[in-house]
Amino acid sequence: MSTFPDGIRFSVLDRSRTRAGEGAPEALRATVGLAREAEALGFHRFWVSEHHGVPGVAGSAPTVLAAAVAAATSDIRVGTGGVMLPNHRPLVVAEQFGVLEALFPGRIDMGVGRSVGFTDGVRRALGRGKDEADGFAEQLAELLGWFTGEQTAHPGVRARPAEGLRVPPFVLATGAGASVAASAGLPLVVGDLRGRDRLRAAVDTYRSGFRPSAWAAEPYVVVAGTVVVAPSREEARRLLTPEAWSLAQSRTLGVFPPLEAPERIEGLPMTERQRGFYENALSGHVHGTAEEVREALERAVRETGAQEVLVTTSTYDRAALSASYRGLARAVGLSTRGDGLSARGDGGTSAVGTSTAVAPVAVAPVAVAPVAGASDAGASAFGATAAGMPTTGASAAGTPAIGTATIGTPD
Repeated sequence: MSTFPDGIRFSVLDRSRTRAGEGAPEALRATVGLAREAEALGFHRFWVSEHHGVPGVAGSAPTVLAAAVAAATSDIRVGTGGVMLPNHRPLVVAEQFGVLEALFPGRIDMGVGRSVGFTDGVRRALGRGKDEADGFAEQLAELLGWFTGEQTAHPGVRARPAEGLRVPPFVLATGAGASVAASAGLPLVVGDLRGRDRLRAAVDTYRSGFRPSAWAAEPYVVVAGTVVVAPSREEARRLLTPEAWSLAQSRTLGVFPPLEAPERIEGLPMTERQRGFYENALSGHVHGTAEEVREALERAVRETGAQEVLVTTSTYDRAALSASYRGLARAVGLSTRGDGLSARGDGGTSAVGTSTAVAPVAVAPVAVAPVAGASDAGASAFGATAAGMPTTGASAAGTPAIGTATIGTPD
């Protein structure tokens, strides 16, 4: 029986991981299809990430991908986990999210982080240096100012259509960024679940330093991490091996490659150094049977006092990926819909981890219909019901926010 606190929410982060022999287009379409599955399973949000020049990740333009996800779904909240603010001008980020909110009122989240490109070459291509992250607090303040009309960095310039809209902002962090979120009075997304002491320290820092703002009246914590559900703990660990091997290669060869099948990885020779990174990458994640995962997540929520859990699952087998999310949804008691997914909420005509898989979701071009009464719909975009966090109720601004690799990068 679940002992999660009332109101706890579960959400999904997907990085559009590519597979060996598969191109980026297939990975991006699969992300959109997964979003539709997540919506049908009852998850609260579906977020996409930003990675540049990474062979194993297709998601390089999160606001563009978020638009495709929002157009293919109907009511799940859609956002970014996250846009790396040092890589962009705050005005451009505000404009992009303003367009998203105008097209999909009341459904858009703006998750931002402070990481820069992972390599010198990527940073040069982006026109950014390692020290860009040092100005994150100022960049964040400017970004929020474009929405309220209060930014002072560029007098006489206004962000259209962002100004006057209320797009819930979130700060992604692992350490120092928690203080930035607290000072700004914004919700915190913190990872990962493996480093529990560090996680609790970041949450404590955030809560103790939180200053109420027009965006949030009180602290709101989202804990993020890798979660895998399978019929056995051994099978769940096996599903973790593709991501672990990619990480080991990135640490030893400098390239984060597409996911390989577990059976291929198991037969590969590894150097002692690769084996060390590989085994370390397999340890500490929340994985196992539905009951084991539920108990582990209950413990994580109890230890951190989190109001929300952001789950990312990365494995080679897409059928197993879908089965893991189905198993998780059942384990934590999400309310599923009666359409869209086969064998969902019907007592288990396809148990998690069996060969019966969710049928592939055909992602056809989706036209965005004109939004009737968009200004009214947007008024509750940041309300506790719609966005899932507290709000001060301030409406003067007008019509009203990594694997854990994205969230777990140094901040």
